[in-house]
Amino acid sequence: MRKTSVLINLALAASLGGATGWWILRRPEPARLSAAQTPPAAVAAPLQEAASWDEQNNIQIYKAVSPAVVNITSTTIQYDFFFNVFPVQCSGSGFLIDDQGSILTNFHVISGARSIEVTLSDRTRHPAKLIGRDRVSDLAVIKISDRKGLPFLKLGSSDNLQVGQKVLAIGNPFGFQGTLTTGVISALGRSIRDQDGRLLEDLIQSDAAINPGNSGGPLLNSRGQVIGINTAIFGPGTNVGIGFAIPATAAHEILADLLQVGRVRRAFLGVIGQEVTPAIAQLLDLPVSQGLLVYRVTPGGPAEQAGIRPGQELVLIGNEEFVIGGDLIVEVDGTPIANPQELGRYVLRKRPGDGIRMTLYRGKRRMSLDVKLGERPDRE
Repeated sequence: MRKTSVLINLALAASLGGATGWWILRRPEPARLSAAQTPPAAVAAPLQEAASWDEQNNIQIYKAVSPAVVNITSTTIQYDFFFNVFPVQCSGSGFLIDDQGSILTNFHVISGARSIEVTLSDRTRHPAKLIGRDRVSDLAVIKISDRKGLPFLKLGSSDNLQVGQKVLAIGNPFGFQGTLTTGVISALGRSIRDQDGRLLEDLIQSDAAINPGNSGGPLLNSRGQVIGINTAIFGPGTNVGIGFAIPATAAHEILADLLQVGRVRRAFLGVIGQEVTPAIAQLLDLPVSQGLLVYRVTPGGPAEQAGIRPGQELVLIGNEEFVIGGDLIVEVDGTPIANPQELGRYVLRKRPGDGIRMTLYRGKRRMSLDVKLGERPDRE
């Protein structure tokens, strides 16, 4: 029985072996690819996904704009405890605004500099000279003279911006040249104080990453137009998602002065006043509930020449001192004025030599005075 079973198993094995050998001999050979037909190694890996529209937009803008963005190194002189002189270098950004080498940047990037060096996108370095500066707007123009025909950017308009619009920032944070970051406009019309305590108003707020070294670089919209000049960040000195830019329209308004005169010719009124609230108006028995109470005028200034009178008597209301007895300004050219900031903003929109009509109260009498604005003294 065992012998018969073994013979049967051997017979089955022989039959399967023969069938297998027949299949191996008769099966069709696999197709062989020639060297020219061998697929590239990249085909073996998953195909890279095509860039999205937003990514393509970022790439196109960066390629078009980055050649006009520069790195600025300014050298200042400082003194140690023993009054020894030593140089200190600071870096920032800027961008070319014509093909002759003019560069727009922040005032604080070049403030106090003994020397300025510009590094172009091709890594070449060039000495630069200061052409114009304006501490009030925190803007400045410098120029390199040994290169012509350079790529440049034109200032766009910031008049119709909307919160939520995409923005791109190109600059040199921490010295890393040609860095692109993106975000959206987070808010408009922001006011902050700079490191020296000066008020910067009507700024664009965005969440595009801005860090030390980005100052002076362009803020762009999705069409690659310059809508702002990056100028400040909020926080301890590095990006926390809140950056600020000077609107391009504001920069455009003063650019001609910076290029031609070297400073901004601003209108000057020569009035210092205090805000009057309804509670203060009631206590002082004033004829209106709000306005600007004049307590000082600049001697020989436009306001004094026009006949505006300052206060003469000092009174204490709560913890605040008021100088009373002067004119109470309520309107300028029909625009209500409630505080010093509103008056200052209105005058800043004017030019030296422009005329304005000021409506005020002198005691209980309402009257108007015409004032010819002067030129603001350059304090730097």
